[in-house]
Amino acid sequence: MTADVPLLKPALYLLFSVGAERYAIAAREVVAVLPRVLLKGIPGAPVWVAGLFSFRGELVPVIDLSHLSLGTPAQVRTSTRTVVVQFPAADGRRRPLGLVLEQASDTLRCQPEDFRDYGMATPGSPYLGPVLETAHGLVQRIQVEQLLPEPVQALLFASDALAEGTP
Repeated sequence: MTADVPLLKPALYLLFSVGAERYAIAAREVVAVLPRVLLKGIPGAPVWVAGLFSFRGELVPVIDLSHLSLGTPAQVRTSTRTVVVQFPAADGRRRPLGLVLEQASDTLRCQPEDFRDYGMATPGSPYLGPVLETAHGLVQRIQVEQLLPEPVQALLFASDALAEGTP
């Protein structure tokens, strides 16, 4: 008699582009996929911080992943979206973070372990995770928890610290 091996359900990923390359974010980290939203600029923020908008009564900072990765803003297309994710900040709280993503209109189902380490260190881009080989080429997973260095977290989430009385 053989032991029953539980079948793992495949995970769902949101696919998008940065330049000519395809990337994925785990759908479990996604709160909402919105059309492009009108943003208020944040003076003094890094150039890849696209701005701020109100979502469900909460102010949400937004970063442009193309600008962060390639140094050029995302192209304005009908498939360019503002994707709200839950960002696990350094203080242990999960905060909404908006991402401007191009061609964010497809999904992929696969096992998380199907993504493989590609054997290269990317200290300047710690958010770049393992890759998955598909019929359409390689797809690289984005590690949301690695998107913002602590100094940028302090800038973008400063209002939370001020509301709690932290200097």
